[in-house]
Amino acid sequence: MNKQTMIHAAVLLLGVFISAFSQVMLKKAALKTYESKWKEYMNPLVIFAYVLFVGTTFLSIIAYRGIPLSMGPVLESTGYFYVTFFGWTIFHEKINWKKILALFFIVFGIIIYSGILGI
Repeated sequence: MNKQTMIHAAVLLLGVFISAFSQVMLKKAALKTYESKWKEYMNPLVIFAYVLFVGTTFLSIIAYRGIPLSMGPVLESTGYFYVTFFGWTIFHEKINWKKILALFFIVFGIIIYSGILGI
């Protein structure tokens, strides 16, 4: 993998991280009660989260200019790690063996795709 491809891959990974962070912001906003539907959707946390989502779309466009199309879903699967980590640290969600097994399969798939095992 050349330097240009690695830079574009890093841009995509940054976008995936920001997207996971935006999901956390939306979940935080959803846990609150609001006086009206209008205030539920038009509060600064929700608006900023959606602005970040739009930004991640542009990061994806930039990233896909320099990485193979087949690499995108593999890199985007790292979002499951971010969401699991945020859920565990911020929302104190339990990590059970099913989640650990699922994350293992994601890592295994990334390893197989990258050719580290030589399969």
